[in-house]
Amino acid sequence: MTDKIPHYTESIFYELKQTARMLKFLAIQQFTQMNIDLTPEECSALDVIMCNPNLCQRDLAKLLLLDRANTGRILNKLEEKKLIKRAVDTKKNRLVKKVEITKNGIKKLESVSNKILDKYNIIIEKIPQKEFDAVKLAIRELRTNIEKHIENKI
Repeated sequence: MTDKIPHYTESIFYELKQTARMLKFLAIQQFTQMNIDLTPEECSALDVIMCNPNLCQRDLAKLLLLDRANTGRILNKLEEKKLIKRAVDTKKNRLVKKVEITKNGIKKLESVSNKILDKYNIIIEKIPQKEFDAVKLAIRELRTNIEKHIENKI
């Protein structure tokens, strides 16, 4: 790859972190401007729950890369808004709360997705789909390699 260790600000890790931070700022800004009564984190949680039915809080936390306490707060807010429901179940002979998206949650997620889709498309329109897919795959491979070297204690 390279014989010289790049300065942090010249590394891919810096670029990824800055891009992720900018995306977070943009999401907060867009949600505020569009009067969306969810936070970007709540919306992400709803999407993950919809794509992965009957998750427990621990598994959701792992997918969102959040600690269980923050995940619990997000779930409490979503439950108060009647966008999810939790039910007690067993997993490996232990009681766990499974999370399920409600019909209201699906409607809300679709509504938010439709509102932010135009902004998302504007952001990526200058990148050819083939390049976009290649970058996404490379980032996924990088993340997979990183995961092999960390202990995830969520």
